[in-house]
Amino acid sequence: MADMAQEIVKLNGFSDVITVIKGKVEEIDLPVPQVDIIISEWMGYFLLYENMLDTVLYARDKWLVKDGLVLPDKASLCLTAIEDADYKEDKIEFWNSVYGFDMSCIRKQAMMEPIVDTVDQNQIVTNCQLLKTMDISKMTSGDASFTAPFKLIAERDDYIHALVAYFDVSFTKCHKLLGFSTGPKSRSTHWKQTVLYLEDVITVCQGEAVVGSMTVAPNKKNPRDVDIMLKYSVNGKHCRVSRTQYYRMR
Repeated sequence: MADMAQEIVKLNGFSDVITVIKGKVEEIDLPVPQVDIIISEWMGYFLLYENMLDTVLYARDKWLVKDGLVLPDKASLCLTAIEDADYKEDKIEFWNSVYGFDMSCIRKQAMMEPIVDTVDQNQIVTNCQLLKTMDISKMTSGDASFTAPFKLIAERDDYIHALVAYFDVSFTKCHKLLGFSTGPKSRSTHWKQTVLYLEDVITVCQGEAVVGSMTVAPNKKNPRDVDIMLKYSVNGKHCRVSRTQYYRMR
């Protein structure tokens, strides 16, 4: 990609303006001691998958001038809940009986792996809750590991089969506020949404709440992966349940 970028720079007559440096940020040297602006598209699925944020923070701490800009400078992770009976039946419950064979051990594995997919906004059953906002210009690497509470309120009578996470990013330091969302109600992006299927099929009435917390951290053996612990409970008219589930994005 760096070689192609260099060729594009040359073809368009910007060789005297743009310098392409090929290599890992942690290993390269810049021809200048400091920079005024760092622009990076570091976001992964579920915002934090593949752990590219650490590289941006490394570059910020090493080269950015005081009061310099990191763009985008704000990133937020959000959560909602959906009805998704058909997909869960086809992709998860399918393993309980595959042409008569018990393959439920694969179901257990499938339940632990969040699915990256596009969610129809009509599937959304609850409000959307902000879990975490990160200020890229000030945060530390450890801030990407967190536990956040949530309270999702049902907006109609329905079933909940999964929770859905997505992220928003903002360029708040520009002359005009810019940004975008990867949520189900926004224009589709290649990040799509991250679907975490629940062991329970939750029956909710309008106004009832799913409360809990989500703990997020890099996997200790492979920091590019993300470990997620989800605690949730419901105390409604038709459903009373409390459970903890574990997921790993890999």
